Amino acid sequence: MILEKVILEGSSILKKNGIKTSRLDSEILMSKAINKDRVFMILNSNQKLEKKSLNCFFDLIKKRSIGTPVSYLTGKKDFWNNEFQISKNVLIPRPDTELIIQEALKLTKNKNKLRVLDIGTGSGCLILTILKEKKNFSGIGIDISEKCLNLAKINRDDFALGNRVKFLKSDIDNFNYGKYDLIVSNPPYIKKIDLKYLERDVINFEPFIALNGGIDGLSEIRKVIYRSFKLLKSNGKLILEIGFNQKNDVKKLLKKKGFYINEVVKDLAKNNRCIISTKI
Repeated sequence: MILEKVILEGSSILKKNGIKTSRLDSEILMSKAINKDRVFMILNSNQKLEKKSLNCFFDLIKKRSIGTPVSYLTGKKDFWNNEFQISKNVLIPRPDTELIIQEALKLTKNKNKLRVLDIGTGSGCLILTILKEKKNFSGIGIDISEKCLNLAKINRDDFALGNRVKFLKSDIDNFNYGKYDLIVSNPPYIKKIDLKYLERDVINFEPFIALNGGIDGLSEIRKVIYRSFKLLKSNGKLILEIGFNQKNDVKKLLKKKGFYINEVVKDLAKNNRCIISTKI
């Protein structure tokens, strides 16, 4: 079978199964199946595929048809300017979360040798991106999942950042190691009752623990705020990702704990997405 025709067939299967990005996903999965980039596929659209590649492709299409996220099928995800290795054990990095990187780099534009803490590090995408951009920063990423930490370490080694970041297994309640100039976190913030309304790609495949924010959606955010006040140096910054409707509640929690609210930043959809605050 010809490469381009197989891609079209894969796209048709995905479309029938309600996949909105059917053509793009089919192309990405073909790239995975034949281990070639998109440029190769464009230049070789009339190439005949081997049976092994065909079987691999349609196996991937079958998995995508039931909602398995593309990043779990390819084992990678682009975030900021980097490609991260991804597994089913970690939350897939979202474009909205790049706001944390954007704001962190703004805040630290003229800063040197800062210490960064990433709470709930997952794949390590936040702290590793910051450290890659800021050559003399160092820090720690913590997570309660050993599998997340193992993956974060792989990404750390891929970026040759082994001498500047440690990944430690700990929940935030019991973490009491060092003082930090900057803390970043994308904690679970979805109300437990609202989880059932998430898209099937998310709720059926991504780690429940990385999504569930408890009854009010604030249980993990609350822990991060309380502990961050103890872990931050004076005038240290906390950048938190939040749900679109959590701005007022999170601001109250921050003010109650003694933080000054610097800014609430909106995402591209004009939803409130992250809060920047300072320990005073």
